[in-house]
Amino acid sequence: MPAYGWVGLASMLLFEVLLFATDSTFVGWFFTPVQWTGLILFLDANLKRRRGTSLLADHFGEFLILCAVSIVSWLIFEGYNLLLKNWRYLSLPDNPWIRFPGYVWAFATISPGMFLIYETLCDMLPGEECRTRPQLRNRVFWPLVIFGAACLIVPLIWPSTYMTPLVWMGFAFLLDPINGRLGERSILSEFFSGEHRRSMPLFFLAGLVAGLLWEFWNYWALAKWEYDVPYLGHVKLFEMPILGFLGFMPFIIESLAIYRFVRRYLPLRDNARFLG
Repeated sequence: MPAYGWVGLASMLLFEVLLFATDSTFVGWFFTPVQWTGLILFLDANLKRRRGTSLLADHFGEFLILCAVSIVSWLIFEGYNLLLKNWRYLSLPDNPWIRFPGYVWAFATISPGMFLIYETLCDMLPGEECRTRPQLRNRVFWPLVIFGAACLIVPLIWPSTYMTPLVWMGFAFLLDPINGRLGERSILSEFFSGEHRRSMPLFFLAGLVAGLLWEFWNYWALAKWEYDVPYLGHVKLFEMPILGFLGFMPFIIESLAIYRFVRRYLPLRDNARFLG
C-alpha cells in the first residue's frame, strides 16, 4: 500500500490516543477533521493497492475540485440550518483565524470521505457494473424533479425543524435525474429503469457507514455538534437521534448529484475522471 495510506492510518490512531491521554485543546478542536483526513488517505491508498488507480494518486485535480464543491455544497446546508435549526456547534475556538480554517478543513472532507467509502464497498461487495446511461421517461423524470424542487423550496417558505428531512433528499431528486438527461451517471435513473438496482443499496450503505463514523468521532471531540430532531429525539446513538441516521442514506446520493452537476461545467477531461 502507498506510504500515504499508512500515514493516514497512523494519524487516526495517534489522535485517538492523544484525545484520551492528554487534555490538548488542539486535538479536541480538530479531532474530527483529522480522523476524516486520515480515513481518506487510508481508503484511497487501499484503492490504489487493489485497483492500481485512485482518486488522490492519479486524479488529484478532480480531488481538489471535489473538496471545493464539498465546501460550497455544505455551506448551502448550513444556510438551511440557519432557518431550520437542526444542529448547533459547541466548544468551537473563539479565535476566527482558528475557527474558520477548521470549518473549511472539515467541510472539505465530507464528500471525498463518503465517496471513497462507497468505492471501497464496491470492491468489498463486487457485482456487475452499469455500463450504460439509462434515461428516465418523462412520466417519471418530471415528478421526481418537481418533488425535489418542492423539497428545497418548502423549508424556505415554512421553516421548521420538521422540514429538515426534505433538505436531505431534495437535491437528489432534483439534480440526479437532470444529470441523467445531461449524459452523466444517474443513480435514480438506474434504479427506476431496473438496469442496475444494486447501486442504490450500496450508496445507502456507504452513507450509513459514513454517518456512523461521523457521529462516533463527533461524540468524543471537544469541538462538536448537537442535534434537534423532533422525531424520537430522545432515542440517540452518540449525539444523533436514531432516526436521524436515515438522512445519511439519501445525503450521499444528493452530494454526488451536486458534484456531478457542477463538474460538468468545469474544465475536467472525461478521461481524467475517477468518480464516474
